[in-house]
Amino acid sequence: MPFELQPTLRGELVELRPLNADDWDVLYAVASDPVIWEQHPEPDRYRADVFCRFFQGALDSGGAFVVLDRDTGKVIGSSRYFGYDETHREIEIGWTFLARSHWGGRYNTEMKHLMLRHAFRFVDTVLFFVGPQNVRSQKSMERIGGIRSARRPDHHDGNSVVFSIDAASYARGASPS
Repeated sequence: MPFELQPTLRGELVELRPLNADDWDVLYAVASDPVIWEQHPEPDRYRADVFCRFFQGALDSGGAFVVLDRDTGKVIGSSRYFGYDETHREIEIGWTFLARSHWGGRYNTEMKHLMLRHAFRFVDTVLFFVGPQNVRSQKSMERIGGIRSARRPDHHDGNSVVFSIDAASYARGASPS
């Protein structure tokens, strides 16, 4: 069965639905907060011209989501699947950001849980590439059971800290709850 890259995923707090071109205004409204990007390898992503490249890349990836707050129905961020490798049975989850109003773990944890549960129907390993200065995201990865491995080149010609979660660990309970 081929990996379904853009299902609609629903939890108690969030809903993830496929990103589409009409989401530009609402997603940029969230992304235009400079604090979201201050630890990110591309810290000026709050600028419209820079975010435009990110947004187009998300559309082109075929695996991007907008994240909605289930209580309000408002867009609060984005994430995506990328780099599905059928041979090695792995995929990346990344390019995630949330509005600061939804920081603190619960929303991100549920979002990642939904994405991991879906991914493990198709793969054995999920990878996460995190910028070396992005301490918030590194801590978040550790909270949800990510195992830190060596730094390696990322998709932007930089070095990332790579985290992984495998299906067996996830099934044993090292997953977000």
